[in-house]
Amino acid sequence: MAVHLQSSLFDQEDEVGTRPLSGLRRTDLGDGAWIDVLPQWLRGADTLFETLVRDVVWRAEQRVMYERVVAVPRLLAFFGRHAPLPHPALEAARTELGEHYAAELGEPFTTAGLCFYRDGQDGVAWHGDTVGRGGSEDTMVAILSLGAPRQLALRPRRPGPAPVRRRLGHGDLIVMGGSCQRTWEHAIPKTARAVGPRVSVQFRPDGVR
Repeated sequence: MAVHLQSSLFDQEDEVGTRPLSGLRRTDLGDGAWIDVLPQWLRGADTLFETLVRDVVWRAEQRVMYERVVAVPRLLAFFGRHAPLPHPALEAARTELGEHYAAELGEPFTTAGLCFYRDGQDGVAWHGDTVGRGGSEDTMVAILSLGAPRQLALRPRRPGPAPVRRRLGHGDLIVMGGSCQRTWEHAIPKTARAVGPRVSVQFRPDGVR
């Protein structure tokens, strides 16, 4: 799959690795929900992006909407607990996140879901990761963003708190924790602006999708 990503002016490293998580900044969303954000967590983001686009076996899915079958506007891949991840840096990142959040999460991150947004016409609608335990228990979803910047929008399920937007750029990390999947929804809105391709990697514990 031939995809062109304009190289980052801030990340010219070939070796892929992470920077310290001590730079995480938490935003309390209320009602037990929070997000942590760390820009440019990943070094060598260009290299990892190109590897994932080239080597992952991406699949297109369809879904039923309003009695019609429509294409899901992004490509997908999923790696379960025992599946090797498509780059050693992702294994290391998942382990590092599990160790950092061990006291709060109480269990490791075990899976990785990948989404490939080819352009601004790809996105994901409002949702929470409530399939499985995420619908009834506090949990965490850690997202590593690679490629062109896109807006992650969050809104409360109940009236009250103001919606939140975070611009996720190349190598950025966001972690949604506490009650976030139950009390808030998130989306990657489509855009008419010309934007480049993006890959997101979502690390989750067992039983959360």
